Amino acid sequence: MSKQLSFDKIKSHPKYAELISKRSNLAWSLAALMLVIYYGFILVIAFAPQFLAIPLSAGSVTTIGLPIGVGVILSAIVLTGIYVYRANTEFDELTRDLIEEAK
Repeated sequence: MSKQLSFDKIKSHPKYAELISKRSNLAWSLAALMLVIYYGFILVIAFAPQFLAIPLSAGSVTTIGLPIGVGVILSAIVLTGIYVYRANTEFDELTRDLIEEAK
């Protein structure tokens, strides 16, 4: 019974609502940004493939599409890193405070 009371106490705490709100806003923002980057790249492939076929330099076999594609992949890694950093700092701190105050 004490676990249920503890959970109810945590769930009704204002810091719990703050944690859920901040975490959700960050996750949705980063997900939306990743979708814009990814689908933007796909749309360029679909509607302007000649842009991605531009060589990086005169006589080069490598086209501008390669670094842009790598940029899409790296952006996913960076956005994941941003979420992990915030989760390990701000969200963990809020969680610790919430648990301490709910005791």
